[in-house]
Amino acid sequence: MPIIKKNCINEMKLCFAAVSENEAFARACVSSFLSQLDPLVSELAELKTAVSEAVTNSIVHGYRNISGGTVLLQMRLYADRRVYIKIRDKGCGIEDISKAMQPLFTTAPEEERAGLGFSVMESFTDSLRVKSSSGHGTVLVMEKILQEKDDGSIESEFSDKSRRKHRTCTPLRK
Repeated sequence: MPIIKKNCINEMKLCFAAVSENEAFARACVSSFLSQLDPLVSELAELKTAVSEAVTNSIVHGYRNISGGTVLLQMRLYADRRVYIKIRDKGCGIEDISKAMQPLFTTAPEEERAGLGFSVMESFTDSLRVKSSSGHGTVLVMEKILQEKDDGSIESEFSDKSRRKHRTCTPLRK
């Protein structure tokens, strides 16, 4: 039986080939697993988008010119409605995390990349941490606390998001 962290109500790990077709697969897995907490549609969409950006970064940037790579997706759901998502690759790594996290920065301007992946991840989560080592890969950890559903009305879906904690976007330390 897997070890489940304190107050964790469920956990999953998924490893898949670093090919672009698996980005949609990762989104579907996140959506299905997250459904246990009955999130708002907007929260579900935000987390699916954040995961999509993270997985795409692993595939497009982490494994650029490297074949046979894998992406690890790990999720934990907590009793307090906190969602923990970790995406790991063993690709080329990020040389300068602070620079890479700046809006509009891209390592592939010739591919018409917008350089907004980290900004999107940060805006759709309450916490984003990045650890990377050149030549050894990258680990992203995103967390979000889902809102409590009030009465199921449509107003709940569009409620004020002031309940969110202060968002943080920081490099993980080795």
